[in-house]
Amino acid sequence: MTDRLYYDNAYLTEFDATVLDCRENGSAFDVLLDRSAFYPTSGGQPYDTGVLGGARVTDVNVTDGEVWHTVDAPLTVGTSVHGVIDWPRRFDHMQQHAGDHMIASALHRHMGGVTIGLHISGDVSTIDVAMPEGVTRISEEDVRRMEADVNERIQRDVPIRCWFPEAAELASLPLRKEPTVTEHVRIVAIGTDEMVACGGTHPSTAGQLGLVKILSVAPARGKMRVTFLAGQRALSDYVRVSEAAHQAAAQLSTGVENLPAAVATLQEKLRAAEFELVRLKKEQLLAQGGRFLQEAEILPGGAKLVARFVDADAGGLRDLASELIGTPGVIALLGAMNGDQAIYVFGRAADVDVNMGSLLRDSARPLGGKGGGHPDFAQGGGCREILDAACALLRQD
Repeated sequence: MTDRLYYDNAYLTEFDATVLDCRENGSAFDVLLDRSAFYPTSGGQPYDTGVLGGARVTDVNVTDGEVWHTVDAPLTVGTSVHGVIDWPRRFDHMQQHAGDHMIASALHRHMGGVTIGLHISGDVSTIDVAMPEGVTRISEEDVRRMEADVNERIQRDVPIRCWFPEAAELASLPLRKEPTVTEHVRIVAIGTDEMVACGGTHPSTAGQLGLVKILSVAPARGKMRVTFLAGQRALSDYVRVSEAAHQAAAQLSTGVENLPAAVATLQEKLRAAEFELVRLKKEQLLAQGGRFLQEAEILPGGAKLVARFVDADAGGLRDLASELIGTPGVIALLGAMNGDQAIYVFGRAADVDVNMGSLLRDSARPLGGKGGGHPDFAQGGGCREILDAACALLRQD
């Protein structure tokens, strides 16, 4: 099996090794070494990248105890190569993985949660937790309490120890949950209240995380998913959010601490303005009704036809149609463009004997549109030509 150097020293960034095998893998090559400091994808922690013998390492996986390195150039079997780990990537993963342990510990100690999965992506990290009684959410107060628990231990810089205990010692350890393997069990302990089996890389002390921030807690596949940031990711997020908050506060001429109240006031003013705008648009639209009636076409049967497109939404069309058909003898065929499609409202006065639902269906369907409704009122949509088709049908009668 490959001698995994990161087990003994997670801070090892350079090493020398012998190439044992090199196999083609499409346009890449899979390389096996006698020893390696490259961490392979495992336990939710992504693989390391870097350089190996001048070739770029693009993936690392483990199969039957052997660590295989996917590289972009072949390496000669039997030769010695020098490996260099991408340290910023490795240390970021170390911070995220330790943050996972510490959040999981807090949830377990305070709320009985059992972590069942970790995922470290390029921007955030998540853990899925099985909570007592199937709970999939916790209160904002509990979220802040778990976060404070973790950061208090970070500030105390509690030690992080990783080791392979003998069987007798392993049996006596107060593990947070049972190991998923039975041989070569590696233990990670953080301070005095977190101890669990784990093969990942971690800092040597909690203080090196700097900060842990829980972003959200939400249901996911029947479990509770905690999304968080640790280390530099958390600091970068704080800087981004702080800058945005200060910019928003400056635009509203207030302090950051008053920003929520200022936004609430602004939202209330916006709602009032939107309500007034809707009222004025409706008033303006209905004010056109008198002119539309004066310009109405007189149909062969004597009914007045108002057929036109107006600038309105569906609600505005209904309001205007209702206003127009309040006058005896009126048929109102109204349309409005919504992008490249039209919406329609057809209506008729109570003393007009024309079925609006049938009229809209008969004019829309041949043109690929749709619509229908009651004899006195109908709605639908389709192309612009539907209005002309409906008018033509009325003129035939």
